[in-house]
Amino acid sequence: MERPYMPLFTCVLLFSFYFILFYFTKRLYGIIAFRLYRIKRPFYILTALHISVATQIFLRHFHIKQKNHIRDKMDNNTQICIIGQGYVGLPLAVEFGKHFSTIGFDIKESRIKELQNGIDSTLECSPAELAESKKLSFSTQLEDIKSANVYIITVPTPIDQYKTPNLTPLIKASEMLGKIIHKGDYVIYESTVYPGATEEDCIPLIEEHSGLKLNQDFFAGYSPERINPGDKEHRVTNILKVTSGSTPEAADFIDNLYKTIITAGTHKASSIRVAEAAKVIENTQRDVNIALVNELSLIFDKMGIDTLEVLEAAGTKWNFLPFRPGLVGGHCIGVDPYYLTYKAQSLGYHPEIILSGRRINDGMSSHIAEKVLRLMTQKKIQVVDSNILIMGLTFKENCPDIRNTKVTDVISELASFHTNIDIYDPWADADEVKQAYGLTLVEKPQQNTYDAAIICVRHDQIKEMGINTIKKLCKTEHVIFDVKYLFDKDLVDDRL
Repeated sequence: MERPYMPLFTCVLLFSFYFILFYFTKRLYGIIAFRLYRIKRPFYILTALHISVATQIFLRHFHIKQKNHIRDKMDNNTQICIIGQGYVGLPLAVEFGKHFSTIGFDIKESRIKELQNGIDSTLECSPAELAESKKLSFSTQLEDIKSANVYIITVPTPIDQYKTPNLTPLIKASEMLGKIIHKGDYVIYESTVYPGATEEDCIPLIEEHSGLKLNQDFFAGYSPERINPGDKEHRVTNILKVTSGSTPEAADFIDNLYKTIITAGTHKASSIRVAEAAKVIENTQRDVNIALVNELSLIFDKMGIDTLEVLEAAGTKWNFLPFRPGLVGGHCIGVDPYYLTYKAQSLGYHPEIILSGRRINDGMSSHIAEKVLRLMTQKKIQVVDSNILIMGLTFKENCPDIRNTKVTDVISELASFHTNIDIYDPWADADEVKQAYGLTLVEKPQQNTYDAAIICVRHDQIKEMGINTIKKLCKTEHVIFDVKYLFDKDLVDDRL
């Protein structure tokens, strides 16, 4: 959205104000001055109109000149550095690397080496897409990114064990930038934060370590990421992008910068805080909606009613929202609400709906484990030393992302009853799972081995196995619990 030009009538009103002042001061000059004023009134009116028109022309010329300056700067001088090459940073770097000199920076050497070899273990970008980005390079060295003049920060913003925002990666990235930033540079944050974090927590660190001042020496912006891991339909280029800047001119530059790669268009927010708030409520809204259907699932379970059948019946109404119960994990939905509630509580407001929704969603892991153990007991299957197969570990289907997966909570609950657990996931990286959670994956489940099988993730490979193959993995007397509604209710023992 371009800045509107000053209307002509505004200029006329401005100059009319001066003539009103003149009218009230004319009495100081007596009758002669007043008559002179009356004689020359047409001259004054024409002069005011000429000045107003000239002012309008000047403003338009200045605005066009400023826009051209922004465009020229982007075309000729822009060098971009994307800090963080994960699920968010890499797709962004690949697209910018088609238009501008771009460096993908990450402190993890193994990640940079695989990208330099044209491999993306997150599977967000194919080797062909990496090769297509001709102006893109990768580095772990601070010296290599000093030449950039636009820095885009896409580091993770997790929560700690107490559900408190952990800004450590963001703080370290800001301190690092403070050591290399130059006058005239732009810093754009994409990491999810609470409203105010960019200006209150990050920018002061850059100022402290650089000696530069925001909006005098450098400029900042916030453009929240909207990456959907594993989604090949909704990519970074065809998802509308929210942008913002620390000044109107910075907002224009940042908005135009993203317009070079975002085919879906952009929405320029009025301030950085508005853009931050917009991001954090996107996933909060989704989290609350899922919490509602999870609570409905708990209620219908006590009533002996199949939840999916109820939702399908209610879904025949045109405005019914098609949410499904389940585990709520991942780096966004299960995390972002805590950023908003943390900020609200620091201001003296204690959220109720958001936090209650979080408690419901976090409690679904225990509910699933308890239901499986209850079904096993009803079938007189010994729980202690039983063999249980967990099918799927990632936080969503057809994606290797294991960040903040709630399947691990199901495993912990089952393990507390001294069960033996095998975890099968064709998408997850075994080394990453071991490092992150201390868990071991099995390459292939064993036949006629398991007392219970829990379908936790809707991977295509699990769906293609079919219910008969899954039953062959289990003992004669067994329990199959379907978290993801992968099979008809008559083919499994129970589901959410």
